Amino acid sequence: MPASVRRRPHPRLRRTAAAFVSGLALALALPAQASSAPPGPERAAATAAAELPSSFRWSSSGPLIAPKPDASHPVVSVKDPTVVQANGKWHVFMTTANTSGTWSLAQTSFTDWSQAASAPLTYLDTNPNIGTRYAAAPQVFYFAPKGVWYLVYQTGPPSYSTSTDPGNPQSWSAPRTFQNAAPSGTLDYWVICDSTKCYLFSADDNGHVYRSETTVGEFPGGFRNTQLVLQDAAFALFEGGAVYRVQGTDTYLLLWEAIGGDGRRHYRSFTAQGLTGQWQPLAATEANPFARSNNVTFPSGAWTADISHGELIRSGNDQTMTIDPCRLRFLYQGMNPSAGGDYSQLPWRLGLLTQTNSSC
Repeated sequence: MPASVRRRPHPRLRRTAAAFVSGLALALALPAQASSAPPGPERAAATAAAELPSSFRWSSSGPLIAPKPDASHPVVSVKDPTVVQANGKWHVFMTTANTSGTWSLAQTSFTDWSQAASAPLTYLDTNPNIGTRYAAAPQVFYFAPKGVWYLVYQTGPPSYSTSTDPGNPQSWSAPRTFQNAAPSGTLDYWVICDSTKCYLFSADDNGHVYRSETTVGEFPGGFRNTQLVLQDAAFALFEGGAVYRVQGTDTYLLLWEAIGGDGRRHYRSFTAQGLTGQWQPLAATEANPFARSNNVTFPSGAWTADISHGELIRSGNDQTMTIDPCRLRFLYQGMNPSAGGDYSQLPWRLGLLTQTNSSC
């Protein structure tokens, strides 16, 4: 099995690429039920086919954000990005790994993407509320009902910190864990809300996607009713999931990272009508992926063969995770294709995809 398969420490057996290829038959087992409409002014509801293409084409930047090691932070990779725009700046949070294989978080801010490479990184272990504990896989959003920013990440269990200023790395509170939020052994947590409920999605590196729920009023507490909502072979639904509302519709887009028969990482996509609706494949195969090396061009040179753990740039910054289907951009992690070794030491960098086949 390629070294790039390994992740943050996680209690799963190693699996071979051959086992993945032989098991790559879709087995979607998920109940369907209606959900409440998202908040805010709406256009007439449209189908996924009208809003999103059935196939995607992208152009990639070169690496935009790279490690900036210092004496206290011998960092070798930056990965798992989450990004929002607030107060005139882009704020990107990410996982870091150092030469000892220790996982932590970092933050950078800039006004324009042309400044991303030169913008300083602030390591969040310098915030005494977060400290040097294990922390990884962040997601950031503004929870409008309470007027507070949330940084969701894993400290083992799903956890969160809060702030009133996402641009101030020292403002984040000490992490607290979500109550009864996800099955044991899961990782890469993702929160999204509609007008009445908030949902927590998670992966288990074993082909299962889970969803827990609470009410908007109870959030961040009260998560319950955990369900298995999507299932496939282990490498076909691996990790790095995200869910978005398509602007002006009741359509939701689920992205999940997979590992292909070539051992390289890519993204599959699914859509559903409502957050508790049935997830249907959109661009979900290696031949027709959401984002993979075979549908991405690299004008400055192919610096990566992996399109790994990333996040779409949203049209807003609140808990509805809304995207504009006419302006898709995807901030992702990639690495030198010749790199190998322990997963924690792989030289991940962050690059930006821009969709080139939008029909809008």
